Amino acid sequence: MLRSLVLATALALGGTLAAPVLAQNTASQAPAVDATPEQVVQDIAHELDVAVAGHKAELSRNREKLISVINKIFRPHFDVDYAAILVLGQHAREATPEQRSRFAKAFYESITHRYAEGLLNYTQGAVKVLPFNGALNDRRTVVRTRVMLESGKSVSVDYAFRKTQSGEWKAYDVIIEGISYITNYRNQVDAEIRKIGLDQLIKNLQNQGAQALKSMEKDQGH
Repeated sequence: MLRSLVLATALALGGTLAAPVLAQNTASQAPAVDATPEQVVQDIAHELDVAVAGHKAELSRNREKLISVINKIFRPHFDVDYAAILVLGQHAREATPEQRSRFAKAFYESITHRYAEGLLNYTQGAVKVLPFNGALNDRRTVVRTRVMLESGKSVSVDYAFRKTQSGEWKAYDVIIEGISYITNYRNQVDAEIRKIGLDQLIKNLQNQGAQALKSMEKDQGH
């Protein structure tokens, strides 16, 4: 499921680009406090066009650079800590702040590494941000997009945003063809925590990364 997420906006989810040519084209920008959720998604789509177009061969040879592109584009706009709390579900109340922080970092990095190659399938102009209708809701505002895959198939990818205490709009959930990233992984994480415990899950994600995530998905039939 998150293969489409990485392809669509390259999740969500910063680092410094290593290649001078990429660094020139994708200068680091802090999220604008007055940017609406729709504008944030449009900016991400534009950054993808600039960072990926013409650089696929280079990125395919250098995985670390590929990861840095994803971090550069997504991390400033994605509320990793809040998303992690939602993924933990009931286990978030039982976890310490330190455990929640370690889980958020390990989980985000494992997803990034698991689906990094999906970015290489991105084509310029693939993301079409649909017109936003209705009033902004600080707790949940959804931006809808259509993503054109190389196969010619069009995929519905929606982004749920919330306004942070600092006044920035940040995404925390991605809904692909009606399937929520939060709900999907909450079920997998719940089953894993009940089986091995939160600390061991965090260690697995830290040490095994993408492989640990792949095993979780396999156990849940994904």
